Amino acid sequence: MRRVIGVIGLAVAAWPAWAQQQQELDKGWEFRRTDENIWRPATVPGTVHTDLLAHKLIPDPFAGANEKGLQWIDKKDWEYRTSFDVPAAMAGQDQLALDFTGLDTYADVYLNDSLILQAQNMFVGKQVIVKGIARPQGNRLRILFHSPIVRDMPKFMQDRIVYPAGNDASDIPLSVHARKAPYHYGWDWGPRYVTSGIWRPVVLRSWNKLQLRDAWIQQQQLSDASATLEATLTVDVQQAGKYTAVIHSGSKAFATQKVQSTLQAGTQTVHIPFSIRQPKRWWPNGLGEAYLYPVTVSILHGKDTIQQTTRRVGLRTVEVVNAPDKDGTSFFVKVNGKPVFMKGANYIPSDNFLPRVTGDRYRKMFRDMEASHFNMIRVWGGGIYENDIFYDLADEKGILVWQDFMFACTLYPSDPAFLSQVREETAYNIRRLRNHPSLALWCGNNEIGVAIKNWGWKDGYAYSDEQWASLLKGYETLFEELLRDEVKAHDPSRYYLPSSPISNWGRAEDFKHGDNHYWGIWHGMEWFEAFNTHVPRFMSEFGFQSFPDLHTVRKFADSTQWDLHSFVMQSHQKSLARGNAAIQTYMDHYYHRPKDFAGFLYMSQVLQAEGMKIGLEAHRRNMPYCMGTLYWQLNDTWPGPSWSSIDYFGRWKALQYFAQIAFTPMLVSLVEEEGQVRAYVVNDLWKDEKVKLELTLMDMEGKTLRNIEQPLTAKANTAEVAWRMEKDALLQGADPRKVILYAKLVNENQTRTENVFYFAAPRDMALPVPEIQTEVKQAGGKILVTVRSAKLAKNVWLLLDKDDTSHFSDNYFDLLPGMGKTVELETSLGLEAVKSQLQTWHVVGITKP
Repeated sequence: MRRVIGVIGLAVAAWPAWAQQQQELDKGWEFRRTDENIWRPATVPGTVHTDLLAHKLIPDPFAGANEKGLQWIDKKDWEYRTSFDVPAAMAGQDQLALDFTGLDTYADVYLNDSLILQAQNMFVGKQVIVKGIARPQGNRLRILFHSPIVRDMPKFMQDRIVYPAGNDASDIPLSVHARKAPYHYGWDWGPRYVTSGIWRPVVLRSWNKLQLRDAWIQQQQLSDASATLEATLTVDVQQAGKYTAVIHSGSKAFATQKVQSTLQAGTQTVHIPFSIRQPKRWWPNGLGEAYLYPVTVSILHGKDTIQQTTRRVGLRTVEVVNAPDKDGTSFFVKVNGKPVFMKGANYIPSDNFLPRVTGDRYRKMFRDMEASHFNMIRVWGGGIYENDIFYDLADEKGILVWQDFMFACTLYPSDPAFLSQVREETAYNIRRLRNHPSLALWCGNNEIGVAIKNWGWKDGYAYSDEQWASLLKGYETLFEELLRDEVKAHDPSRYYLPSSPISNWGRAEDFKHGDNHYWGIWHGMEWFEAFNTHVPRFMSEFGFQSFPDLHTVRKFADSTQWDLHSFVMQSHQKSLARGNAAIQTYMDHYYHRPKDFAGFLYMSQVLQAEGMKIGLEAHRRNMPYCMGTLYWQLNDTWPGPSWSSIDYFGRWKALQYFAQIAFTPMLVSLVEEEGQVRAYVVNDLWKDEKVKLELTLMDMEGKTLRNIEQPLTAKANTAEVAWRMEKDALLQGADPRKVILYAKLVNENQTRTENVFYFAAPRDMALPVPEIQTEVKQAGGKILVTVRSAKLAKNVWLLLDKDDTSHFSDNYFDLLPGMGKTVELETSLGLEAVKSQLQTWHVVGITKP
């Protein structure tokens, strides 16, 4: 049965036959390669690759080294078809249309052998009126997908220019010509799979008299006393006449407002002002409730409601402040008039085959962000404008969205046809997303601005002066004019940033201005300690790679390939310039490299987490000079080594646990500066907090060498030095390789936050070999794991050998001598199975007790 849905957000049974109706066409689809005549069942939404996989016509694209052998798929044309009937209730209405919300990418659409649409942009949904073409029964819908490679090759031949798309994993980078997800063509963390298919739903719609195309709820003014808003309704009128537009609050937050209008045929706009007294504000995660007002918009003809939709409105002000100041040029976000330190990460698409990303996967990801104290996520410009559920969840969880337009790391064409495509894409997606209170800013592109100045493109690609001037003119037209003007026209209250970063990481002066992508660590091969001194005004990208754990590696490599230099492992390492060699170099500098493969995977995660912790804490310590840290990257598109903190299957790496701690609203951070050991206290909350700082210098067997206690007030929204001491005076002759400094903030006998400072790198420390004891019990329906050790156990990793879906509430932690730690375990296993499978790993020896 096809799903039949009535007025948006409500069931058909609740509405009479004259109301708008819709039916998703998700059944009965078949597909074929156009040079074959074999039709096979297809899944819609879906992709050619996943349909071929479902029929076992290709091997798993993510397994082994299958990627190269599947590149033929994007050179072929593919066709999809289905048939459908038009229910009598829909056929009898004034208008009938097909909504194609996502066609990837070059698609000719035929209904009953009539060409009704030629789509050429993956990011734009299209509605086609089919009244008069569709019949009551036996409609044949057919979609021909042209190969993106074959379709775009003539554009390259005509231009005779190679664009600097270094991440396009092909000799001829055609990705710049297609308005399609750039990462499909390859990136340094994912494979090249240039997909085709119906990637978002196809919906049959019908309505009477007019269609409500858009309901934009604009906040005009906000104070503690009142909020003034205006709803701008865009309607397509088929039957001229008198209509009533109604704004209604189901929660009685405001009085119902009605506007009667005489509308002519064609596209019209209706404006309805309304206000909310004593409004509740929408706040980012950690600072208050992300409160949402449901606002229902209805269009009536006479007494009949013919169109209706509901929007969720969050009342807040968001301002991006990028202006000269005493330190250079600021870059920070003010929410509801207050500067807020942004904590989060960069997000890439969650799969190479986008329809496989389920609602449950989105919900888990946002739960993970919320639990990790994120308040911002950057939707990076080499992926997609995300599905509606992504922004709905961001609204609910209080996660601000930095939204890139889909341009990254290369120059682009600027001919009239290309610019026309971009203009349509931009308008479509701005209008689609502008109602979301989580949307903080629009950014034109990723890294193209700094690349023009610093990546050597002109000489590296041997552009003539004329070619280079033309490319630069095209850049200015696209990012300094077209996108800017589209934001101004369709979402004027939001900030537009032409390119991120504003400043490059190569010069000290650049750290004083705007946002920065600092890659001196990893690409520049500087040591992690450089994070402490290379602090920008806002860090919108920085990162370090690690491998997923053995649970994930098993999904794509059998045991014969469990070697860093095996063919399969090499094929999954996409960072060819650095990759495995960089991980090994840093590991040898800070640790003793394990000889076994599983140990190396584990140690790579420890290395990544410990290194990134230095950066995350350095950025927070330097508030308000630095007002944001968004690490690269949160997630993966496939299983393999990358900069992610959560792997493809949703498993937390060590970095995610470390980020969760580094992003706590109150943080104590220990660092050596100018010969002193200093304790910074960072408080993101809106109120002062009275706490006690407790510091303990101890050896690795737990012997206390000195205790220091200091009451203090952690000032609201502030970072400051709470304690300092000359390192030599603190040690008093103790061997720095054999001691640690443990710090915690205590309030009403409760530990609010804690941290550990090491005086030497792990490879130089005299780390003991601990004997870790574990106790597993069930309490209150939860499984609790308690670990203890008489000696320091560094980076203790808890895992269940056979359960690859388990999750520990804390992991990769330092177990201090004599201090037990209890963590909660989520698992499908029973208590006895957990006891038998539980393993503990740690840095020294990487042994399994």
